[in-house]
Amino acid sequence: MKFEDYEIPDDRLYSEEHEWVISEGDNLRVGITDYAVKALHDVVYVNLPQIGQEVQQGGNLGSVESIKAVSDVFSPVSGKVESVNDRLISSPEIVNQSPYSEGWLVEISSSLWPSEKGNLLDAQGYADYLKRLTSGD
Repeated sequence: MKFEDYEIPDDRLYSEEHEWVISEGDNLRVGITDYAVKALHDVVYVNLPQIGQEVQQGGNLGSVESIKAVSDVFSPVSGKVESVNDRLISSPEIVNQSPYSEGWLVEISSSLWPSEKGNLLDAQGYADYLKRLTSGD
């Protein structure tokens, strides 16, 4: 799915803070959306949480730094950080090039996933949210 120039894959859920989450085996993979990447412009640094860190849905997960600003990343799901994308430490630009695949940020294990899914948007809901956001409504 697309909204204007933004890619919005149908196979994941989205937060209004512009993070995505997808089930990846036993864990949930998390990243930032194409909209967030384009709003930030060039990501030059990624601050990721520690493996084993507990995170809460809507709580701070780390940050991404661009040539324009530093933006917090919020967790779309509660749980424990099981892995981080170490490639982003030396090559944060991967997020710019591939936010939905190679540019993922963390994987989280969550027993609360079934109940927290309802707090997130599907692709159409996220596209509708972006329409409202970009139209100023």
